[in-house]
Amino acid sequence: MAKAPIWQWGAVETARAIKSRKVSSEEAVKASIARMNAVNPALNAVVVDLSKDALKAARAADKALARGEAVGPLHGVPITIKINLDVKGQANSNGVVAFKDNIAPDDSAVTANLRKAGAVIVGLTNTPEFSMRGFTDNPLHGLTRNPWDPAITCGGSSGGAGSAVAAGIGAIAHGNDIGGSLRWPAFCNGVATIKPTQGRIPAFNPTQMNGDERPLMAQFMSSQGPIARSVADVRLGLAVMAQRDPRDPWWVPAPLEGPKLKGPIKVAFAKIPHDMNADTEVVTLVRRAADHLADSGYDVNEVALPDLDGTWKLWSDLIFTELTVLQEATMRQHGSPDFITAIEAMKTTSTVLDREGYMKAIARRSRVLRNWMLFLEDYPVILSPLSVRQTPAHNADLEGTERARKMFWNDLRFMSAINVLGLPAAVVPVGLIDGKPIGVQLITSRYREDVCLDAAAAIEKKAGTFVSQLWARG
Repeated sequence: MAKAPIWQWGAVETARAIKSRKVSSEEAVKASIARMNAVNPALNAVVVDLSKDALKAARAADKALARGEAVGPLHGVPITIKINLDVKGQANSNGVVAFKDNIAPDDSAVTANLRKAGAVIVGLTNTPEFSMRGFTDNPLHGLTRNPWDPAITCGGSSGGAGSAVAAGIGAIAHGNDIGGSLRWPAFCNGVATIKPTQGRIPAFNPTQMNGDERPLMAQFMSSQGPIARSVADVRLGLAVMAQRDPRDPWWVPAPLEGPKLKGPIKVAFAKIPHDMNADTEVVTLVRRAADHLADSGYDVNEVALPDLDGTWKLWSDLIFTELTVLQEATMRQHGSPDFITAIEAMKTTSTVLDREGYMKAIARRSRVLRNWMLFLEDYPVILSPLSVRQTPAHNADLEGTERARKMFWNDLRFMSAINVLGLPAAVVPVGLIDGKPIGVQLITSRYREDVCLDAAAAIEKKAGTFVSQLWARG
């Protein structure tokens, strides 16, 4: 990495170089800002430029190091944060014009943890309105582009995060995920991520202090997490973000490293349901990932997952019931026509439940999760597609209700089903099709992010990383 420009360094390398004083934090942050200035005008990934504050923070980090003070694991490392997370003094707009002056009185739990670790925030990244689309566009900040190809989506809702880190803006990007919003952008932009177990990373925005809390199942299905260019950086980001914050009552003090599993670790290589219209080139790359795991000593078996269809439908029914009852009126009042069109299309995949149906669905979740947990006792790692199709055009969910319905039910069924379970799921890139990245998904049992990331690292070791090919294009 020493021969590469500083902005190309990962978080692990950058932190090590700063601590050993091979480079200063100011140099690292200036390199990230220069990269942002060079590529962001075409991408619109970072929509709030915090360069001035970042440079002040970098200089302070260098002075602290010079004084011999104890420093955190991300000391002086440039990062980005998604605009739906509170950063003190900045607006948490959530991509909505009406919320452009929703100034955060304090840092969110994740922001606070990142700052305590020494990270330097260079900018805030874009999200769709209400962070409720798989495509990153909004009337407040506009469309975010994919650095691999401006014609395809960067994903969503953490699309700005995925686009930024793939392009070289910051070593780690913060994002969050309630239906795929970390994993989908990682897939689209050729980078790595993990959606942690519910409760692993504390979640709280001070801007919600005087408002309503999120609905119950939204709390259970949503996760904060890191997006980065390597699995090692994802692991570091996870460890930093996962520190305790008393403002989140659901946070769990589980160890980041669990008991070592007896080898060879069995992998359930997910069979693709017969009704799925899968792209043969995508399936070939997913099979290549299975071969990489087998070559790394894993015992890979092709098996059907436990009621994938029913699990996905449970997620869809629960999330859109809560949205309809508690959030839709606000969304219709403040959302754009495109956003309303997208939400209405997504709702066609769900059944909006009555009170009894909602309560029964929550109860059924326990049985569904139990079945997956028992399955994971036999197969501690699940390998599946994240999408069975290649990355679509930006705003493809506006191409008609049937197109949107097929996308979320057919293409992305393996993705959103996992949110209702609260299980950890990682994405790692495995190859390119026509110069555009394809990733795979890995799922493990509760609080076994270590097992998940070990498997992702095994694939990465065989497949390599791909952003260098993106950067080589100039």
